Amino acid sequence: MAKKKRPRSERTKEIVLPGEGEVLCVVERIIGADHVLIRCLDDPEKVRKARIPGRMRRRVWIREGDVVIAAIWDFQPDKADVTYRYQRDELKRLLAKGLLPKEIAELAGITEEEIAATAQQMAMEEQEEGGEGA
Repeated sequence: MAKKKRPRSERTKEIVLPGEGEVLCVVERIIGADHVLIRCLDDPEKVRKARIPGRMRRRVWIREGDVVIAAIWDFQPDKADVTYRYQRDELKRLLAKGLLPKEIAELAGITEEEIAATAQQMAMEEQEEGGEGA
């Protein structure tokens, strides 16, 4: 039986943004025992120790240089929990929309050309969606 293709709009999933009490961070080093050192955008000079929760272990692999969302602990502000890891294409889309600062692109190794190409691709997808609805 042939596999049915979904429309392009269904293939692109919703991009997750940091909520209240959450902040964007870059993984600096993996310590072990499901802990990482992260540098957050709210205080770039400070390095926090973050814990990878059980629901993410062995399902989401986190490497050095990955951009993650971390929920900072209220009672110990120098510690956090990793709640989400961005994939490279998600980062490109957020950068093209202007929702992330350019420092993230530098830390993740994404060039201006890649961001421009993603913005062009997003514009083409929006035009296709507009043409289908008419």
